[in-house]
Amino acid sequence: MQQPPHSDLSQTRERIRHGRTSAADIMRSCLEVARSGACDKVFLHTMFEQAQSVAADPSRQHKPLAGLAVSVKDLFDIEGQVTGAGSRTRAGDAPAVRDCSAVSRLRAAGGAIIGRTNMTEFAFSGVGVNPHFGTPANAASRDVALIPGGSSSGAAVSVATGAAFVGLGSDTAGSIRIPAALNGIVGFKNTARLVPTDGAVPLSTTLDTVCAMTRSVADAIVVHEILAARSVTRSHAPLAGYRLAMVRTLMLDDVDATVAGAYQRTLAQLRAAGAQVTEIDLPELRELAGLMAQGGFSGAESYALHRAALATVADQMDPRVVARVQRGAAMGAADYIDLVHARRDWIARMEQRLQAFDAVVSPTVPLVAPPLASVAPGAQRDEEFFRVNGLLLRNTNVVNMFDGCALSLPCHAGDELPVGLMVWHGALRDDTVLNIGLQIEQMLRAG
Repeated sequence: MQQPPHSDLSQTRERIRHGRTSAADIMRSCLEVARSGACDKVFLHTMFEQAQSVAADPSRQHKPLAGLAVSVKDLFDIEGQVTGAGSRTRAGDAPAVRDCSAVSRLRAAGGAIIGRTNMTEFAFSGVGVNPHFGTPANAASRDVALIPGGSSSGAAVSVATGAAFVGLGSDTAGSIRIPAALNGIVGFKNTARLVPTDGAVPLSTTLDTVCAMTRSVADAIVVHEILAARSVTRSHAPLAGYRLAMVRTLMLDDVDATVAGAYQRTLAQLRAAGAQVTEIDLPELRELAGLMAQGGFSGAESYALHRAALATVADQMDPRVVARVQRGAAMGAADYIDLVHARRDWIARMEQRLQAFDAVVSPTVPLVAPPLASVAPGAQRDEEFFRVNGLLLRNTNVVNMFDGCALSLPCHAGDELPVGLMVWHGALRDDTVLNIGLQIEQMLRAG
């Protein structure tokens, strides 16, 4: 597996506590990256001076985030700032009067916020393109700019380039895990109910999850404990003690060669480590297309939120986002209630099917990041955009509809574009998923 390009939060915090470096020195390095071409179009608003002051405060040193750099998706309220949600239509809104709970908890834990990050407008796409403010290039881009993944595009690039240790974002159908997978970092989607969503612009009030991207699974545990205000029950059980399901249904369809190779190598390593990996069929996954046929919860609930704006400023919005929001207009109240009941039944059958397993493993997304130019704004590229978007969201959306939790961690080789392995299960299995992910990460890094 490719080694992470930067020290993680946990390692850096220990260096600070033992006097081998300082948060102020680390912050200078982070801001140098944030100001560089690697972070072009990553930040919509910067708070570099404030972050330097926080990092220089010695009282932060012994807090969980130790005065280190945190980026915040443009979806979240920060006191005194307008919450833009990646849209120009909100520029005239009143500034937030207080931090949202997630930001407040990160600050209290010693985090130094360096800025608001770019995102898909209103968080409605897994590709990460923003026609208003430009699109940050994937941190793994070489000769050709690649898509960053979305909707938390800037958050992912801020972490993957080394500008931030934590990228606060949201995940409604994969918006944390998709960009994490495509940029070669870790993204954890907790059970939605565990972290408050107040002060975050909604996409789907049913599915929205507040969570973050980090440089390691150990960091994901630290940040989840902060955001959820709870302690993760740690387990040092070896991989041989876990029962893992490998789903054949849907999740391996149309997988590209790089993803397939990395995934199969990882499965082989898991089996060699003694993990009980069982291939299963999960026919319930074939039902999702029907459940989503009218646009699903995101379509209906985003239309309820944005219908007034569609009547007045739709011409100022991303046409691709407008098209997806407008689908929600066709769903009636009875259809919505039917969807609520159908989801509840689907979750119950999924839980029964997976009850014998500690977690499920699958590719996070079925493809590596394609060139940004292939899906850039323009009507002639819409067909390819929606094809790629559908593929990117397919696997991750399963977990949101399942009301579950999932971790994406990198599993590619050093000469490959990033590939994510998704470890997932149902609601409130967060600690088991994190503990398994920690063991898998250690296994992959050991080679």
